Amino acid sequence: MNPVLLSFLQLLFLMILAPAISWFIKKMKAASQNRIGPKLAQVYADLWKLCRKDMVISETASWIFHAMPFVLFAATLAAASMVPILWNHSLFGFMGDAILFVYLLALGRFFIALAALDTGTTFGGMGSSREMTLSSIAEPALLLSFFALGFHARTLSLEGMTAHFANASSLQILFFTSLAFGSLLIVTIAESGRIPVDNPATHLELTMIHEAMILEYSGRYLALIEWGHQIKQLVFLTLLADFFFPWGIATTGGAAALGLSLVFYLAKVFGLAFVIGWIEIHSAKLRLFRAPDLLTVAFVLAILSLLGQLIIGRGV
Repeated sequence: MNPVLLSFLQLLFLMILAPAISWFIKKMKAASQNRIGPKLAQVYADLWKLCRKDMVISETASWIFHAMPFVLFAATLAAASMVPILWNHSLFGFMGDAILFVYLLALGRFFIALAALDTGTTFGGMGSSREMTLSSIAEPALLLSFFALGFHARTLSLEGMTAHFANASSLQILFFTSLAFGSLLIVTIAESGRIPVDNPATHLELTMIHEAMILEYSGRYLALIEWGHQIKQLVFLTLLADFFFPWGIATTGGAAALGLSLVFYLAKVFGLAFVIGWIEIHSAKLRLFRAPDLLTVAFVLAILSLLGQLIIGRGV
């Protein structure tokens, strides 16, 4: 199969699968509370329902408010296009794309914070300030984790790092990347807006972060925001699977290799989603002023992972 077409198809697959991951976590939480929970089709029906709804837009909203859902969705999709999914190539992978990956996510965050301030609501300003506070720690932790993994793989390409760890022994992966795994897992929870950092199911003004910034959105704008958020969550789970559980990823475009890779990929991302859901079920949301402490732990783990590999790499 044509490599470009295959890379495009795997990106399309990720877009379709993203709502199912959110459904799986909701189903886990419902089961822990002796509830039935939503059906799988419900998450897709909710997005379709939002696309068909009329929008209520503030009279004070500027072009930033209207542009933000498209910029956020496009930035998230562009970041996703650099991540290997079913095989060890991506649509827009290149040397150093890990840095651009972080910058694209920062672009979406910048616009959503601006749009939250655009309508002049109290909740929007509050959510923007909280989001920027947490991102100032989460983004450096993410970058340092990439640097630590890239130092071991001798590349900052997401494709290159995935290919390197796919060919490494299990002991090497465990020894060199365990601290980076802890850092990326915490960043994944923060970027996904999950407990204990944030609660995606609340509208309580004392606790909400992400939800506070999108309270003014409705209709197809809200559908784009929610879908983009689900895609970003799956992208981070895919990164965790690529770097720390890389077994089974296809190296060729053959049907048999891709079919086996699909089975491994679904098992890995749903397994990681189970971990995220388990953490959410068994922990309470942190107080707002304690959330940076958790992200600081991710930052420290990333630094230790990088320093440890620098020392080992120099033979000290």
